[in-house]
Amino acid sequence: MFTGIIEGLGRIINIEISGSNKTFWIESAISNQLKIDESVSHDGVCLTIEEIKDSAHKVTAIKETLDKTSLDEWNTGDIVNLERSLHMNGRIDGHIVQGHVDSTAVCIDKKVLKGSTEYTFRFKKKFAALIIEKGSVCVNGISLTAFNVGKNKFTVAIIPYTIEHTNLAFLQEDATVNVEFDILGKYVQRALG
Repeated sequence: MFTGIIEGLGRIINIEISGSNKTFWIESAISNQLKIDESVSHDGVCLTIEEIKDSAHKVTAIKETLDKTSLDEWNTGDIVNLERSLHMNGRIDGHIVQGHVDSTAVCIDKKVLKGSTEYTFRFKKKFAALIIEKGSVCVNGISLTAFNVGKNKFTVAIIPYTIEHTNLAFLQEDATVNVEFDILGKYVQRALG
């Protein structure tokens, strides 16, 4: 479990392909603090730490993960958001995030305003019931609040701090992101369905 509050950024330094799997080596300031078998959110995707060398760590994405996330589009040099798992003895500053990406979305608009940046994302209509006005949504592992919610799109407003400390600083129109909808909405939908 995660909170969607990004701890740091990592840079992909190597990608290896083995069958239908992709293994990523990611260099970051927190890599040498990680442990083998630990779960870490990478752009919102929960991946298991397999190996650590110096200031880099290794994770592998299987076909199921590559099919449902943006990880298949990752390239050497890309910057990813990182968050270690939640300690259950502290505050939850974002919202409860599982690291189980529901879908990808595409950035269809980016507006740089005085004091904030707004991003609008288009997602698959089948997820429309899982997002509400002023509800929580996780984009590339970042806990955000959605507004201007439509049947297949939503907007988020980003403060300068978040722009400076996440990979949203590099996000442009037409970019693909990972989206995890609020788990509470999923359970409500299931109970009512």
